Amino acid sequence: LEMASLVSYQEGQIVSRTLIQNRALSITLFAFDAGEEISAHESKGDALVYVLDGAAAITIDEKQHALNAGECIVMPAGIPHAVNARQPFKMLLIVAFPV
Repeated sequence: LEMASLVSYQEGQIVSRTLIQNRALSITLFAFDAGEEISAHESKGDALVYVLDGAAAITIDEKQHALNAGECIVMPAGIPHAVNARQPFKMLLIVAFPV
């Protein structure tokens, strides 16, 4: 499968497609239109964001990181983080929860 093709951009929206969801693991694809965001929040699991297409600003503990296609970052559990689409972008989000 070509991951980026499994989720489509929608004007003014964030689109998601869950691939795996259980008590230990969550794997979800997202497509963000430019300017869309997920505001600051915390997760109970460590999360890896892999940018498939476009560019995003990922804020972790109030420090902003610019990511482009092909780059990834880890968002540690219990630390506030946010996602903002600098342009339309797609990401693969993998969250590992403690069991």
